[in-house]
Amino acid sequence: MTIRLNKVTRDLNVGIATVVEFLQKKGHTVEANPNTKISEEQYAILVKEFSTDKNLRLESERFIQERQNKERNKASVSIEGFEKQPEKQKSEDVIKTVVPEDARPKFKPVGKIDLDKLNGRKPEKVEKEPEQKQEVPVVERPVVKPEVKKEPEKREPEVKKEEVVIPPVSVVEPTPVVVEPVVVPEPVVETKPVEVEKVVEEVKKEEPKVVETAPVKAEEHKEEKKVETAQAEVTPVAEKAPEDDGVFKIRQPELGAKINVIGQIDLAALNQSTRPKKKSKEEKRREREEKEKIRQDQKKLMKEAIIKEIRKDDSKVVKNGPKESADAAKKKRNRINKEKVDVNNVATSNFAAPRPNIQGKGGNGNGNNNGQGGQGNNNRRNNNNNKDRFKKPVIKQEVSEEDVAKQVKETLARLTTKGKNKTSKYRKEKREMASNRMQELEDQEMADSKVLKLTEFVTANELATMMDVSVNQVIATCMSIGIMVSINQRLDAETINLVAEEFGFKTEYVSAEVAQAIVEEEDAPEDLQPRAPIVTVMGHVDHGKTSLLDYIRKANVIAGEAGGITQHIGAYNVQLEDGRRITFLDTPGHEAFTAMRARGAKVTDIAIIIVAADDNVMPQTKEAINHAMAAGVPIVFAINKVDKPTANPDKIKEELAAMNYLVEEWGGKYQSQDISAKKGMGVEDLLEKVLLEAEMLDLKANPDRNATGSIIESSLDKGRGYVATVLVSNGTLKVGDIVLAGTSYGRVKAMFNERNQRIKEAGPSEPALVLGLNGAPAAGDTFHVVESDQEAREITNKREQLAREQGLRTQKILTLDELGRRIALGNFQELNIIVKGDVDGSVEALSDSLIKLSTEQIQVNVIHKGVGAISESDVSLAAASDAIIVGFQVRPSGAAAKMAEQEGVDIRKYSVIYDAIEEVKAAMEGMLAPELKEQITATIEIREVFNITKVGLVAGAMVKTGKVKRSDKARLIRDGIVIFTGNINALKRFKDDVKEVGTNFECGISLVNCNDMKVGDMIETFEEIEVKQTL
Repeated sequence: MTIRLNKVTRDLNVGIATVVEFLQKKGHTVEANPNTKISEEQYAILVKEFSTDKNLRLESERFIQERQNKERNKASVSIEGFEKQPEKQKSEDVIKTVVPEDARPKFKPVGKIDLDKLNGRKPEKVEKEPEQKQEVPVVERPVVKPEVKKEPEKREPEVKKEEVVIPPVSVVEPTPVVVEPVVVPEPVVETKPVEVEKVVEEVKKEEPKVVETAPVKAEEHKEEKKVETAQAEVTPVAEKAPEDDGVFKIRQPELGAKINVIGQIDLAALNQSTRPKKKSKEEKRREREEKEKIRQDQKKLMKEAIIKEIRKDDSKVVKNGPKESADAAKKKRNRINKEKVDVNNVATSNFAAPRPNIQGKGGNGNGNNNGQGGQGNNNRRNNNNNKDRFKKPVIKQEVSEEDVAKQVKETLARLTTKGKNKTSKYRKEKREMASNRMQELEDQEMADSKVLKLTEFVTANELATMMDVSVNQVIATCMSIGIMVSINQRLDAETINLVAEEFGFKTEYVSAEVAQAIVEEEDAPEDLQPRAPIVTVMGHVDHGKTSLLDYIRKANVIAGEAGGITQHIGAYNVQLEDGRRITFLDTPGHEAFTAMRARGAKVTDIAIIIVAADDNVMPQTKEAINHAMAAGVPIVFAINKVDKPTANPDKIKEELAAMNYLVEEWGGKYQSQDISAKKGMGVEDLLEKVLLEAEMLDLKANPDRNATGSIIESSLDKGRGYVATVLVSNGTLKVGDIVLAGTSYGRVKAMFNERNQRIKEAGPSEPALVLGLNGAPAAGDTFHVVESDQEAREITNKREQLAREQGLRTQKILTLDELGRRIALGNFQELNIIVKGDVDGSVEALSDSLIKLSTEQIQVNVIHKGVGAISESDVSLAAASDAIIVGFQVRPSGAAAKMAEQEGVDIRKYSVIYDAIEEVKAAMEGMLAPELKEQITATIEIREVFNITKVGLVAGAMVKTGKVKRSDKARLIRDGIVIFTGNINALKRFKDDVKEVGTNFECGISLVNCNDMKVGDMIETFEEIEVKQTL
């Protein structure tokens, strides 16, 4: 066990330095730190050495403890003597101290106390006099012994109350006396508490100073009845008391006679004498009138009235009427206690009730029969001096403006306080309510600031802007949950929710708000009828999606697509040989069409994921699987191109198994089918599996209601206006219905199927081409049929407002930090682009792809995008913002083309999305300033230096390596340090100027403005080459 050095020094009563020094002498090295621990062996050595010091310390502690105990016992004896008695009087302790007659001899020494000595102490300590003076009445209690035995009970409470006020030192002598009166009152404990008080008061009358103290304390402790009893009997006892100084026996017989008289005292009168008299109604009315008069005077005479009021108050203190005597005495008594003034005045005012104010405060001098009057007069003079001291600061001859203003303010405040209680309370409540409202608004703003109001398919960059975080953090968060995204890639709702929650935000989709305005009808189960399944074909580009649909439709769709790749969502309704129908959606596989694939998965019932057997599971394939899984859509895998010699279907299944997608052949739950879309192998079996999944879903819809569905695609067709491809999911869409889709609405003028044949209605799961909308709705929007134009107009107005808010929210504001970054780069540039396309999906895909091309040096801004031909307004916008127009499968109108030529606006037209992206990328690279690179062409050694007049220094040199050209730049190097850099002034071989000199040839060379060349220096020639920057 170890012990801290600090504890050892306290136990052994020695210093740390002594202990450390001693241990070092004994061969133990210890650090002089109070927290250092020492072993038991070291502790034993220290105890052996310093045990004497320890014993001395213990002895001194024991001695100190004993002395403290003795002092505590002494103090407790003196204090307990006084304090315990009152407690015992109220309880039954008085009866317990019944017996001892030995107490009487103790009375005699106490009775011998000289009152003059007590008086002698009085002038020194006015406050301490009451203690000793009330000790005397305590002495007389034993005299009452035979008749009045409850006396001590009520007399001693007075002593206790005095004891609380008085320090215990003076009380030490009376302690035995107090014990004896407790002993005497054995026999009767009943009906003469008041009488005992009177006897005590008589004794006090003999000794006026004792009497003075008692009433003061009595009033303070509210023992008014006892004091009044004493006053009533002061006269008879006062005659006999002065004759006997310390003899208590004489007073005993008198007590008996006086007890009868005392019993006649009226307690009600006692209460009235010690309390101020109640004011009559007339007096109260008079006071009110006086206060009103004072208030009027203050309003009329501001300064003068206040000064007079102060003087009046002072005079009233001296000239109090008989009805105010009790109040004045009471006030004076409190002030005297604070200032240690003579107590005689208070006593006289209490006992001389019949003539309170005849002699003012000097009436006490008549009662001083025992030679104490002189003392009383001195105290009276002191009291007058104190009064003068109080008056002087009150009465000021010269009143300053500040004092007057302050006094006025206080006076008016006192006069008008009563009426303010209710109104101030109401004001306080109002303030609290206002503060609570402000707090609620602040809390609401704080909560709203954490709610992102957005639409679905927001890009990662826009989401980062709204959350005010770096886009890199958003991308890192997406990667942590297994989703690979780029800066401007659009995110679906689920991903947005995950990312927003990661950063402490909540998402609120504005489209959901507007959807609430449209009342959805609930379908009765008996109205539902089976409908055809909607099947989406998704997969990587060139894996055979459209070829599969071609075989099923027996038509060559790919031939109509530019570049042989699908750039639109195609919706086809196919009827099989057995009469059953399937609606197919063909989605693009190119990476730019992420949002289109997401929309395809959103509206579908079953997804066919097609994978080429001679390829791998590509990123777009994984993305398509993720979209389908997020939408909760059953998946059927179609492994295409199995007829190729390099096909390996098992490898594809193995890759799918690595992604936790086990096909049924390998014991999983996902159906798969090996097919060849070109030759039709396995296509029938694939359709059977799709229909099996559809039967398990039990797809039903109600054709007898207003139609709802999704916008597959929208475009602007010349001669037809805005055209939208829709897919009805419930109800029946008819010609003449009012359709509301996104921010567009209109009455259906005509409908066509996918083969461009006019139809009058489209039922559930049927695609249709709709004419009549006033705009091009966004692909993926839902459409509803509403009852009236007015309803559709109101909803679209609200949606347009929300769309504007969303655009403002996602618009990145140029900050000081961004400006600083651009200035630091120096060559920062912006490329503004206007994108116009034939269909909405392609416009979105192209604009997103172009925005992705942004770099730190060049920022691509798509300032406008839309569906339809390039118009004059587009050209005007491009001219105003220095933008180029990119048209995707659209052409400018004649007027727009002419205007563009005049304004110098560049219009680029493309049919394949790849070409548009590559050309814009090349244009961006052309905007970048080329990088300058140095290429060393030759090194030359100077062998001789010639100073030629009017020419300067010319060096005769030998070309060591490379070839020197007249157009090169040169550096002069001496001992490895560059001395000069500049252009070549002249290059000669012998006397001829030459353009170049080869290796190991001599030449003469001079440099422009170079006058410091020495033999042995090296000249290094180089040329600057501009290198094109790439993105």
